[in-house]
Amino acid sequence: MSTDASSPRHRIRLGLRANLAQFTLLVAVNALVGGMLGQERVVLPLLADQVFALPAYTAALTYIVAFGATKAVTNFFAGTLSDRYGRKPVLVAGWLLGLPVPLLLMWAPTWGWVIAANVLLGVNQGLTWSTTVIMKIDLVGPARRGLAMGFNESAGYVALAATTMATGAIAAHAGLRPEPFLLGVAYAALGLGMSALLVRETRDHARREAADHPVGTGHGDGLGTGRVAWITSVHDKALSAASQAGLVNNLNDALAWGVFPLLFAAHGLPVAQIGVLGALYPAVWGFGQLLTGWWSDRVGRKHLITGGMLLQAAAIALVALGTTFGVWAAAQILLGVGTALVYPTLLAVVGDVAHPAWRARAVGVYRLWRDGGFAVGALLAGLVADAYGLTAAVWTVAALTAASGLLVAVRMYETHPPSGR
Repeated sequence: MSTDASSPRHRIRLGLRANLAQFTLLVAVNALVGGMLGQERVVLPLLADQVFALPAYTAALTYIVAFGATKAVTNFFAGTLSDRYGRKPVLVAGWLLGLPVPLLLMWAPTWGWVIAANVLLGVNQGLTWSTTVIMKIDLVGPARRGLAMGFNESAGYVALAATTMATGAIAAHAGLRPEPFLLGVAYAALGLGMSALLVRETRDHARREAADHPVGTGHGDGLGTGRVAWITSVHDKALSAASQAGLVNNLNDALAWGVFPLLFAAHGLPVAQIGVLGALYPAVWGFGQLLTGWWSDRVGRKHLITGGMLLQAAAIALVALGTTFGVWAAAQILLGVGTALVYPTLLAVVGDVAHPAWRARAVGVYRLWRDGGFAVGALLAGLVADAYGLTAAVWTVAALTAASGLLVAVRMYETHPPSGR
């Protein structure tokens, strides 16, 4: 590589301040990505029950299985594609595939159309959210990686929460379809326009960091994708612990998405209150990440992840015990705090350990495991709910979440110790 001061790569600067305009733009883009998911969080479980009258919980949660499986696989390929073709083309492609989603949800004559919409939504989310993560990691460099992930995930989940509350209010006033999904139409159009016209490529920032980066975790930087998948999933203790924790985290998010609204409705809560409960959890999660990502840069990653998983388990157990809006609201707030401790910190772990030359693929593998949790969670919750009831499904996920936190405590090593700053 040329070291001439006039070479384009030499002029590239890493850091949040040096790349603030593009970083801010990517935060806004990811808010729209989160909004696309938020349009479904309250409305689709109620559509399954009240409009399509699906006979079993497992059948009603098939849209989450379709979304989670598709998004998980897409995450894996998003990292490889962004290394090969660049970040921006992958981001734009994701938005193009997201354009039909709200239209399909508005007018779906059968549940199969809803499943098809969620396959497209999974691809949209896998390509766009993965790419905005990778691009922010590219821009900020190693020193502020936790803060960057906090901003990224906060934007997505605050927008998800706001959209969840808005669609709940719209549905209470105008019905479950088509009005709540008009927000999704606007989000998709804005996301595509901003990504195509304003976002700039960031792959050279990763190459700039790689030029000065020591080889991570004892592995060479010329790794094949299969080797990266092995290291991330099994070999490296921190990466593998992060991967299982990510899967379980989204397993319990699938519960919150698909089962909680049905549980609340079964206790007689009106749609507007279900919308508030559905928004509380991602709102606290979203805003909390502004602090927790920054905090993990200062105190380290491992203890925040362990504590966050255990707090999520306690919150889910409180949902199982509760029967009133107030108790469930407290549980949703605690669940949001626990998830905020975990979510950006897990991504920061991957950024800490993976070498820049294969980091995008490592992020893809981690997100494959993490978003596979949607499919696993929906299947597990549906099967347990059909066999033993909704409350039993909630207790099952609470136990799994606690076990995951204990596994992190035992297996993960600290990837960003305070003394190393």
